[in-house]
Amino acid sequence: MTFDDIEKVFLRRNVRPTANRMVIMRELLCAGAPLSMADLEARLVTIDKSGLSRSLGLFAANHMVHIIEDGSGAAKYEACPGHDDHSVGDMHPHFHCEVCGMTFCLENIAVPQVSLPDGYSVNSINYVIKGMCAECRNQHDC
Repeated sequence: MTFDDIEKVFLRRNVRPTANRMVIMRELLCAGAPLSMADLEARLVTIDKSGLSRSLGLFAANHMVHIIEDGSGAAKYEACPGHDDHSVGDMHPHFHCEVCGMTFCLENIAVPQVSLPDGYSVNSINYVIKGMCAECRNQHDC
């Protein structure tokens, strides 16, 4: 995704596309997996922690990211793939490897539908499967 494409996402959400915000969103889009604040700090050394935190908060408030709580103690962030209509349909399960600590998107697996009682509505789904990823499993099988 180009910076022009990313800028259009910001403008559709009425979020000012500053240089730092654009770099953070590009990193989230290119990561291929959800990233924690520490992951982003390590990858984006020119942006301080408070700038990252403010940007991620703004992205969350404007439905530009999904926040994944995988049990690792650190929230992980991923760019919302819908960009126009942040919805439960954008959400997918994640797999958290208890060996290496990585969290992977399982985009081709549907989140199971849950029937809620009358009057309840869904704003977010956090569906995390825990175990050992293929790479770690291969290392342990040797």
